[in-house]
Amino acid sequence: MNNASGARILVIDDEPQIRKLLKVTLQAHQYEHYECVDGEEGIVQASIVHPDLIILDLGLPGISGMDVLRRIREWSQVPIIVLTAKDQEADKIAALDGGADDYVTKPFGMGELVARIRVALRHVAKTTDEPVLRFGSLVMDLALRQVELDGEQIKLTPTEYEMLKVLASNAGKIITQRQLLQQVWGAHHHESDSHYLRVYVGHLRKKLKEDPTRPTFIQTEPGIGYRFLLQDEI
Repeated sequence: MNNASGARILVIDDEPQIRKLLKVTLQAHQYEHYECVDGEEGIVQASIVHPDLIILDLGLPGISGMDVLRRIREWSQVPIIVLTAKDQEADKIAALDGGADDYVTKPFGMGELVARIRVALRHVAKTTDEPVLRFGSLVMDLALRQVELDGEQIKLTPTEYEMLKVLASNAGKIITQRQLLQQVWGAHHHESDSHYLRVYVGHLRKKLKEDPTRPTFIQTEPGIGYRFLLQDEI
């Protein structure tokens, strides 16, 4: 799996201008470029090409982008960045809960999209079964359930530890409030319980000695969720 030049990227979008712009940009960054104009073809190509990353427009004709996302997620965990013309939190949350790794709202800057692509590819490159996660001065031993910052062990409550584990294990990827609540507290918790998240994220930030206005580890995605930063994103 390449995380830089040579990575295969499949674009599923029905707008010719967007496809042309993406083709030029992706090829300029040495990515292998593939494209489809509708969802059915996109699902087929995803199974044939085995892309390293998919850029998926939610506003497709015929089968919707959300349906494409769900169907690909039935058999693949390839990183998927969704494009949406709707600047609405509900659309973004639905896509992220449906398995998308990130989103970009149209119109978007190509520099931003390429940066999101790099982060998504780095996230996959760092995904291993290694029980020790390292993020600069922060080290998390999943086997021993221990967390160290600057060489000193920090004490976390069981809930704080579980929250940090979910975020850190998905570094570079947005985790929605719903996903975080259900993974930490269980399936019976919903977005209405989001005050739990604010409280525990506040506790974590204090113990990780970070300034919430300039986060080094936990970044808030307003109204959507949280992203644990890969250290080269800072």
